[in-house]
Amino acid sequence: MNLKDVSDCSKASSVFKCCCFYSIVLVLLLLLKGSHSLDCFKCVSVGGDNQPCEDPFHNNYTKDILEAPCWAGRKQRDGVFPATACIKLSGIYEDTGETMIVRGCALDSGTLTIDTEIVRMSHCGGFYFDNRYVSGCLQSCSEDACNRSVSIYSWNWMSYLIFLITLTYIH
Repeated sequence: MNLKDVSDCSKASSVFKCCCFYSIVLVLLLLLKGSHSLDCFKCVSVGGDNQPCEDPFHNNYTKDILEAPCWAGRKQRDGVFPATACIKLSGIYEDTGETMIVRGCALDSGTLTIDTEIVRMSHCGGFYFDNRYVSGCLQSCSEDACNRSVSIYSWNWMSYLIFLITLTYIH
């Protein structure tokens, strides 16, 4: 099969070759997507001591704190694994009134209940952080960096398929 066959998909004899070619391209693009893991911002700010981490958060000025790819620990496992969610923990220390923000990544460990997996549900309330009581919220999201523009890696397989079908009909 040569490039002339691929570019001339209108002939009946070339349709099968074109479909095969675009199928191979689709598989390669999906493999590329599968090798990309989630990027998350990682930082800690207590009392405003790390301004790029603070709210309002502006990701144009925070490339230094973007971890790409982001890796996280998993319950009852050694090592780190590709993150499945980005998280933001924010609150106020009850003893001093200081604010705290932690941005990072986490991994769904696969347990059966939502209450043991912080990445499955955002929630607010009281908790201990660094042995101090905090009133605040934990938010999780599963998009790349959760607050930056969509990259080519976040296209889903249907987008690739539509792209390839469009290419076929253009010729």
